[in-house]
Amino acid sequence: MPSVRAVGDRVEELLGVLLGGPGRGPAEEIVRELMNLYGEGLARIAGVLRVRDPALLDELAGDGLLAGLLVLHDLHPLDADTRIRRALARLGGDAELLGVEDGVARLRRAGARGCGSSTSDVLLETAVLDAAPELSGVELTEAAALFQIGMGPPPGWRTAGEGRAS
Repeated sequence: MPSVRAVGDRVEELLGVLLGGPGRGPAEEIVRELMNLYGEGLARIAGVLRVRDPALLDELAGDGLLAGLLVLHDLHPLDADTRIRRALARLGGDAELLGVEDGVARLRRAGARGCGSSTSDVLLETAVLDAAPELSGVELTEAAALFQIGMGPPPGWRTAGEGRAS
């Protein structure tokens, strides 16, 4: 089964075909009516579960497809920041969520990056967007390099009681 994001992209593509002709208004209305119907049904289910079995609602929200549907209808029990942090923890990587602003998750990566870093960037972006499909993008930044502390004094350094270094 494709992801909610993939289905949404396909629906937009199909609507794009319809929107060019006289079917534009009715096509948009059909989508709105179906979204409202499914959204209301999910809201009622989530409401019952929230009262009777919150653990089951959390379990259902852990399923990728169901989580996407809950987010689509603003019913997910966890906020976007929490979902993103959990996704990053599952990856076990070195990325930290700095925040979400204007639909974009800002992440900072720490540590060395090798040849596979572009692949890991793609995996990171995919994990974040799967966890929070309501976002429009992910912005990755690198952590500032730390100063390196070496062994011994720097060249030309003198200690108390010593003459000037040459």
